[in-house]
Amino acid sequence: MKTEHEKLLAGQDYDYRDPELQQLITRGKQLLTVINGGQGAARQAAIQDFFGRTGQRLTINGHFSAVYGVHIQVGDDVFINGNCTFQDSNQIILGDRVIIAPDVKLYCGSHALDAMHRFGVRPDGSRYLITTTAPILIGNDVWIGGNVTIIGGVHIGNNVVVGAGAVVTKDVPDNMVVAGVPARIIETLPPLSRN
Repeated sequence: MKTEHEKLLAGQDYDYRDPELQQLITRGKQLLTVINGGQGAARQAAIQDFFGRTGQRLTINGHFSAVYGVHIQVGDDVFINGNCTFQDSNQIILGDRVIIAPDVKLYCGSHALDAMHRFGVRPDGSRYLITTTAPILIGNDVWIGGNVTIIGGVHIGNNVVVGAGAVVTKDVPDNMVVAGVPARIIETLPPLSRN
């Protein structure tokens, strides 16, 4: 039988009241307090403890919000600007040299389109919000413009630019510029040749 945490990561209906999940949420809130208000070595230690994996030279410039933290993995030379929210109820993986502009939102959680399937009833009779999740994967050399929203299940390839204000609901192949609501391809970029 799967734990509630395993169900969450598998994209299945899960109970957020589960003690393990609540402990992770509490831990995340405590570390975010240090990340958003601390300085120096204490802030860097909190960043290392908060994320599931961090590469070298991670910069968080300004206020940052997430739920668990342990579900977020970042590569080398990642820059996250202010007022970004990572709703990491599943894996969020950022490759190397990813730039995230201010006010970007990454949402792994989702609810049913059918209103009759948005709430469930537990064996004790209490009602709960049914949430399913899917990971967000972002490749290398990606620039996410300001006020972008990316939803769960999206994979953004390498060498991609996402224009400001876009809402990304589908996968984006390598070497593309996308923009709009919903985001669509507006330009093709030449492939990178890194040595």
